[in-house]
Amino acid sequence: MERLTENKIVLIKRRTRLEDLITRYNTIAQAKFYIEHMGSDFSDYISEDVQYKKAISEAYNQLIVLGRVQVVDREYVPNFIFGDNDIVIVIGQDGLVANTLKYLSNQQLIAVNPDPARWDGVLLPFTVADLKLIIQDVFKKRRQIKEVSMAKAALNDGQIIYAVNDLFIGQRTHISSRYHIQLGERHEYQSSSGIIVSTGLGSTGWLKSILAGATNIVNGVSDKKIKVQQERSLPWDIDYLYFSVREPFPSRTSRTDIVFGKVTKGNPLKILSQMPENGVIFSDGIESDYLQFNSGIEATITVAEKRGHLVL
Repeated sequence: MERLTENKIVLIKRRTRLEDLITRYNTIAQAKFYIEHMGSDFSDYISEDVQYKKAISEAYNQLIVLGRVQVVDREYVPNFIFGDNDIVIVIGQDGLVANTLKYLSNQQLIAVNPDPARWDGVLLPFTVADLKLIIQDVFKKRRQIKEVSMAKAALNDGQIIYAVNDLFIGQRTHISSRYHIQLGERHEYQSSSGIIVSTGLGSTGWLKSILAGATNIVNGVSDKKIKVQQERSLPWDIDYLYFSVREPFPSRTSRTDIVFGKVTKGNPLKILSQMPENGVIFSDGIESDYLQFNSGIEATITVAEKRGHLVL
């Protein structure tokens, strides 16, 4: 069998909701009892699991005739070493694409929607049926590539974390986050529910919900205002970030003057933790993949030096 490439094809997959339930409740029977006891339809978990595993199997069978294939579960992606010339294929929801993209360097990523009837897939332009032709085009450099800007948090102890959508900086619990914030010459001590830093891609996510809430509180709620807010988004390849402070609290020791702004490479955001414990920085909604951000640790937030490369 003559393969099209000797470069490795890395297929990224995730656990289904059913697999998560079985891990939690030990058996499928116990999982079914729990879901049905709560009044939900267990058959939906079954059908989702069957369709996803079918998509993985069909994708693997198409790819194995084209090159060397390695299947990697999402939980191992943070520690997986990708080769410079690897082709990465993600089969899953948008979140899996974002959570893979931030661990890549210049590798191209092909995002596949395993179940178009279930998932809209803003970041999932392809189906499994498209995969064989798409990857051959990638090998021959015939596909367009869309660049995606990332955010970067670099700590003064040498640790770094990247984000495709957004960074969260603050307490892992619901108590107040305390820190010193600096943007350019402006700086102050704050107490809040944490800070969100969003990329262009992330502008339609967490940041959008924060701005929508703030706008409607100030201006009053109307259908027209909500519609305008929902349509607002930014290009994915912008060279700046936006930050927003959640629920800043004014007091004798904390101020609320620096609550929203733009972050660039020339004007980074600096945050010095004043949290003795439970301070964290995590990205793209994955709370289990985090850096500790406790007292004395300073984070410098800026646009990352690398970008994601999505195949179109």
